[in-house]
Amino acid sequence: QVQLVESGGGLVQAGGSLRLSCAASGRTFSSYGMGWFRQAPGKEREFVAGITWSGGTTYYADSVKGRFTISRDNAKNTVALQMNSLKPEDTAVYSCARHRTTYSSSKSPADYDYWGQGTQVTVSS
Repeated sequence: QVQLVESGGGLVQAGGSLRLSCAASGRTFSSYGMGWFRQAPGKEREFVAGITWSGGTTYYADSVKGRFTISRDNAKNTVALQMNSLKPEDTAVYSCARHRTTYSSSKSPADYDYWGQGTQVTVSS
């Protein structure tokens, strides 16, 4: 069983920064692509950022490109999301997720099978 636990959310003013972290259990973390998703009230869950199993390739939603950076440490079974220049529209519950297929990555939530409980990010104007 895989468990994902996020941390690092909070309240920040527009223009500020936050760093989210996701700790994963299990011995096969390094074989799977990981992703960050977010869901705002009344909206569907949306892709934010993804990283391949090796960390060699990262990809982002257009809305966060240039402001957010995803990274992973396979030795520590962690994936992080550095968020800079935050905007009020970034307010949402952020969740990390593991891709359901080894050595694969994608932007669709349906392709991810394990999810963390989420952490709230609130950006005030």
